[in-house]
Amino acid sequence: MRIGIFGGGQLAQMLTQAAISLGIEIVICERVADSPAARYTQHAIVGPWEDETVLTTFAHQCDIVTLENEFIDAGLLERVVAQGVPVWPAPATVAVVQDKLWQKERLAAAGLAIPPFRSVVTPDDVLTAAQAFGWPLVLKTRRNGYDGYGNATLRTADDVLPAWERLTRGGSPLLVEAWAPFMCELAVMVVRGRDGAIASYPVVETVQQNHICHIVRAPAPIEAKLAAQATDLAVAAIQAVDGVGIFGVELFALADGQVLINELAPRPHNSGHYTIEACVTSQFENHLRAVAGWPLGVTALRSPAAVMVNLLGSRNGPITPTAITAALAVPGAYIHFYGKREERIGRKMGHVTALGSTLAEAEAIARQAAALVTMPDGHQ
Repeated sequence: MRIGIFGGGQLAQMLTQAAISLGIEIVICERVADSPAARYTQHAIVGPWEDETVLTTFAHQCDIVTLENEFIDAGLLERVVAQGVPVWPAPATVAVVQDKLWQKERLAAAGLAIPPFRSVVTPDDVLTAAQAFGWPLVLKTRRNGYDGYGNATLRTADDVLPAWERLTRGGSPLLVEAWAPFMCELAVMVVRGRDGAIASYPVVETVQQNHICHIVRAPAPIEAKLAAQATDLAVAAIQAVDGVGIFGVELFALADGQVLINELAPRPHNSGHYTIEACVTSQFENHLRAVAGWPLGVTALRSPAAVMVNLLGSRNGPITPTAITAALAVPGAYIHFYGKREERIGRKMGHVTALGSTLAEAEAIARQAAALVTMPDGHQ
């Protein structure tokens, strides 16, 4: 079987690594050459996705097509389907999820708990929303926002115009949400097969640093009742969008015991990277199983606890090949370095996962290793 992946970043790279053990060939379609994933396969198509020749060449090499991010327009996925190649998750699902307003509307229509939201066309619309929701607010691009690049927290009316100008530069329309006074942020990876079979991974706690995921703790240190509520909500969300494959569901846990859905991602997700070492079946393998129409794998943890720490860029510049050498000496630390040629501030360069009998034990190992990853000028 040949599975094509739109995108060649670290998520496609880890999907390709999982495919090798399953005997699946991977075809990467990426806009630029020498992507992290393309180095792991003989089959790579380079060029703009919108180009008919690129799209056709890619489709004709694949039995199934999937994606590593939701930034490819659903209309392009429909063009692949029109050539007789199935795409999972389906273009209709991607269309709903990649537009955050449509995503929220679908979840609301299904009766699922989400923060109050509304579409905004002008800055005055944001001020009107503030009268209804109160301050603070969260202003978001409806499309193509990730790792904090597509949102802004508005604490007063003075924040509206600067945020509006920044977020509208990319051309995406915006929406605004009420601030969720969360106690902690949670995430659940949910995998759904083509036959509707569904499985969920343990609920994890995610810790953000400048709107970017920094630490993932599995399982989340919360009461079982709250974890069950989060799981039920996440599963219902994926069913509501008719998802196929692995989905990341980000949630807010409030102090009053409520759980709200923040956002969905129709692909492998940063909060699920720990599953490579920590679970019986990784999120990447289960995604491939799901889109291929194969039985889903067991999602249980292999150890009582696991912690993942992201390796985030702290400077702008080239990467040294010795960056991870010291970290490799830490017993029990699993180092993943994505092979990106350039470091940028806040860019995800890799991650470290550690297992333990407790979260504290696993986190100490992961943090120790992450602190030893150095860049050319000695930064960590």
